Amino acid sequence: MVSEERWSAIVEEHLVNGETNVLVLYYSVQGNTASMAHQVARGVDELAAASAMVRTVPRVRVVIDTPEPAVPADGPPYVDLEDLRQCHALVLGSPTRFGNMAAPLKHFLDSTNAEWASGALAGKPAGVFTSTASLHGGQETTLLSMMLPLLHHGMLITGIPYTAPELLTTRSGGTPYGASHLAGQHGERTLDADEAALCRALGRRVASVALALRGSAAI
Repeated sequence: MVSEERWSAIVEEHLVNGETNVLVLYYSVQGNTASMAHQVARGVDELAAASAMVRTVPRVRVVIDTPEPAVPADGPPYVDLEDLRQCHALVLGSPTRFGNMAAPLKHFLDSTNAEWASGALAGKPAGVFTSTASLHGGQETTLLSMMLPLLHHGMLITGIPYTAPELLTTRSGGTPYGASHLAGQHGERTLDADEAALCRALGRRVASVALALRGSAAI
């Protein structure tokens, strides 16, 4: 098990010039996954040489009678494929839909054939996070299903190690596969202290691995 201190040492050993860009990409309906994304971004930004870029995806409809605007009315911008190509790491977040990621995020990932063919994401670290209405409402299956397309892209999946003490104290969300949140039946439950800490731990973890890999001769 690699300690947080060891990861910090790795980052110091391999620190390179230039900021490491971590794309935090999410879809949210009631705002809980968005709150998680901002905590993940906080964790990324805690490392001096790393910077989080928060992006979202538009809704999808069977019949597009009212197209989404090119720029959302509020919140972060919509993601662009160039964001994927330029990032050094990716953290992906979605509410669960029957134990899987939500359709808008899957729709975007399905559009990344060119990036898959070119290996644009290969060798880059990635992490995942999710929010569910019930404690056993598919958190782990959603996290695992989100990993699958990232593995096809050749990304290096990083979870949350048990050196994060909140994994042992949480009474709500939080898994070694990625950060998670118990939102409640109507999305009324906000992030508690352990859930927020684990989101930040995931952001730090992915950013630390990205920094180490950028400073390594072999990825």
